[in-house]
Amino acid sequence: MTVKTKHPKIFSQYHELINFRDTWRIFKVMAEFVEGYQFLAKFKGEVTFFGSARIKPGTKYYEAARKLAYLLGKDKHTIITGGGPGIMEAANRGAKESGAESVGLNIQLPSEQVLNKYVTQSHGFHYFFTRKVMLTAPSQAFVIFPGGFGTLDEFFEVLDYIELNKMDKVPVILYDHEFWDPLVNFLKNNSLEKIGAINQQTLSLFKVVSNIKEAYEIIKPTKEKPYFSDLSPEQFSSGESANWRIFRIMAELVEGFEFISEFKKDITILGTKSIGASTKYYDMAYELAKKLGERGHTIITGGGPGIMEAANKGACEAHAESVSLGIQFDHNFRANAYVEKSLNFFFPFVRKLIVTAPSQAFVIFPGGLGTFHQAAELLTLVQTKKTAKMPLIFVDSDFWKDFDKFVRVSLAGKYKTISKEDVKYYQIVDTVDEALAIIKKAPRKEF
Repeated sequence: MTVKTKHPKIFSQYHELINFRDTWRIFKVMAEFVEGYQFLAKFKGEVTFFGSARIKPGTKYYEAARKLAYLLGKDKHTIITGGGPGIMEAANRGAKESGAESVGLNIQLPSEQVLNKYVTQSHGFHYFFTRKVMLTAPSQAFVIFPGGFGTLDEFFEVLDYIELNKMDKVPVILYDHEFWDPLVNFLKNNSLEKIGAINQQTLSLFKVVSNIKEAYEIIKPTKEKPYFSDLSPEQFSSGESANWRIFRIMAELVEGFEFISEFKKDITILGTKSIGASTKYYDMAYELAKKLGERGHTIITGGGPGIMEAANKGACEAHAESVSLGIQFDHNFRANAYVEKSLNFFFPFVRKLIVTAPSQAFVIFPGGLGTFHQAAELLTLVQTKKTAKMPLIFVDSDFWKDFDKFVRVSLAGKYKTISKEDVKYYQIVDTVDEALAIIKKAPRKEF
């Protein structure tokens, strides 16, 4: 098998440049999937902890994570983390002190985090993509402590998978009202009430707690059960061998990179599916895409209604390439009438990898879980230098101002889960012309 990509370095966002013309490299990625799923499939009662690597031992959140993991460990839960410092170390420490399985899924790169000393079982990954898939694989519960862009990415990814019915509904617990309430209020006041991109059921997918007792009581009644969700490790592992789904992942990866490498000067436009024509955001997305198309840009969307339809319509009417990267639901594919070229995916993590492959710019309109998931992923990739710096443009300050305040005041300010420099990775605009001016100055995309 030879993969002929025009841009062989397209996988640069996961740190190592991968030339997909080299057959062995795609098999190396697949080997990590096989081994990762086999590793995870042997554990029972898993609870996954997410949170900042910058949290220091002895501090409030470190000790809370440690104590909660200890209590869960005493109940024979397996504790899973990314294996690094901060909240990860605290959770692994509590698990080890309780005599439970203390699992770390770490990265095997010299410049990255070192496995903390409280991990009793670990599995290392060379590629960030495969590690991220394993960290967000279904658990019996997820506990999310204060963190930065990476923690937001993990939180929204889990919720997105549950909302898409790709993952069973399990407890998703946000620890500490003081930290999380501003973000929850942003979701309620903007995504729910202003644009209807989420509903009350979406807000019920997670619970904010004030103390470890409350978190423990939510998780305690949950029972170990055979998982039938699409993303469960057991679905990809058959004893000592991989099942057919592993090969389907490989096929989607190869086809996805072949497809996306065809396009140049591409701009990716993200946003809610929940608005109709002749609304403010629809009209702005249409106008922006049309003007970009007239300048020779390819427009890429998720292919659905709302913002995606508006952008594809603008590209189509400008006689530019109008592209969709969609997702499959029960063998059905979603594509609006203005899509000219499309590719659809069964696995949401493969689709996200392709959607976040480098574009000349990303324009992010107001949206719901899927939009926030992709936005947080992009911020994380740029922050950690897994992809080249490029414009990340958020449209409408009235919608995004509370999110921006949460990032600046909480993450970069009071809690220091990101640096003040990290706030510069995105820009907020109110007009099409502002977005066009930023994109005009952007360098050609790097691979």
